Amino acid sequence: MLQIGWATRGIIPDRPAMLQGQMHVRIAKGVMDPLSLTVMAITDGEARNAAIFVSWDLALITDELIAGVRERVKRENPAIPVEAIIMPATHTHTSLVYKDGFYPHPGKEVMTGDEVTAFLVERAAEAVVEAWSSRAPARVGRAYGHAVVAHNRRPAYADGSSRMYGPANDPNFTWIEGFEDHSLDALFVWDSAGKLTGIFLDIPCPSQVDEGLDVYSADFWHEIRVDLRRRFGPALWVLPLCGPAGDQSPHFILYGKQEKQMRERRGLTERQEIADRVGRELERALACTTPMEEPVALAHRMKKISLTPRKITKPERDWSVAERERVVRGKMDPKLWYPERLQQVVDIHDGKIPPPPVDVEMHVVRIGDAVVATNPFELYVDYGLRIKARSPAEQTILSQITSGTGWYLPTERGVKGGGYGSIPVVSIAGPEAGAELVEKTLETINELFPKAGAKA
Repeated sequence: MLQIGWATRGIIPDRPAMLQGQMHVRIAKGVMDPLSLTVMAITDGEARNAAIFVSWDLALITDELIAGVRERVKRENPAIPVEAIIMPATHTHTSLVYKDGFYPHPGKEVMTGDEVTAFLVERAAEAVVEAWSSRAPARVGRAYGHAVVAHNRRPAYADGSSRMYGPANDPNFTWIEGFEDHSLDALFVWDSAGKLTGIFLDIPCPSQVDEGLDVYSADFWHEIRVDLRRRFGPALWVLPLCGPAGDQSPHFILYGKQEKQMRERRGLTERQEIADRVGRELERALACTTPMEEPVALAHRMKKISLTPRKITKPERDWSVAERERVVRGKMDPKLWYPERLQQVVDIHDGKIPPPPVDVEMHVVRIGDAVVATNPFELYVDYGLRIKARSPAEQTILSQITSGTGWYLPTERGVKGGGYGSIPVVSIAGPEAGAELVEKTLETINELFPKAGAKA
């Protein structure tokens, strides 16, 4: 029988800190709802097959944070296989800045990136050690469903362009650029007595309903946790993952007015509406889900791969020059990440600096006839669909923004359409790297499943 342990920690410091996720400096003025990390450690009795998921209410994951957590855990308990630590983020835009360089530091008593990183490393290491030591016999069952949370955020226009959050009432609006993925992938966890203890839940949507606030917030994942604990018990563990959603968000391009009217009739906020949809679907899923047959196969592969850097065209270079001039002329601080990245795009094209390497830490974990595969990007939905369609597993769960920062990875049609999310300033990898990622992921998934089929 599998052994599973859980732990959680709050991650709001007691000193002022900046908020990650916009193009200006924000210092948190309060707490709308808690930020936390949740750990699920899973083994089959052999440490080499372990997976330790550390899910964060953060906008992104850096290599420095991963290295810091692994080093601290190894120091605290050398028996824990730190290479098994997998760190996904929910991509809330009302979370901590913990990497220096994104924003100019405002000085005074505000924490630096290094100080916040040290705080986060300590909290995560404590939780990993606790989850590892609390492992107990458990059973898992996989489930799948649908809940409308995300919407494609890239309307396309008659001139061939696309624009993130562009208006649909424009006379030149033609279509929504890409597919919308409303899938829910879940693993239910029961203890040896048959009591539901946790839900491992993947939703392909960044946690960004209220993304521009100046307070800490886990966004819709807070509402989901509250709702699921009301439905399934106050001690329920919830481990959130963000599936491929580089071209999706909870914001409405169409039907926003009607959605608002219906929420008002129900007396729900937008975040509560999302939680209600998710909770109802998980209730339906749980009603027809049973634990996997024993023994449940567990296997974990971690690979480090390098993908092809994005090639920057002359028009993209020239646009970056003009865009930097525009935002600086508009009083944007040139030390902010956005104008600095625009300058890097120009310098890369002009040969002044090399393109940043696209080094990827990828994890693939088989749990029975299901598989979990990770990537560090804001991955456009189409790539996830390619992997799922060709995977030999009965259920393929994909997690983006995991184990490192990869920026956006747009599709070919996204690059052609342009607009934020598809332009080089926020994309160090392009369609060529996307195709490579798909093949490398599938290659690793196939290593974990016998050729005769995916079932354990």
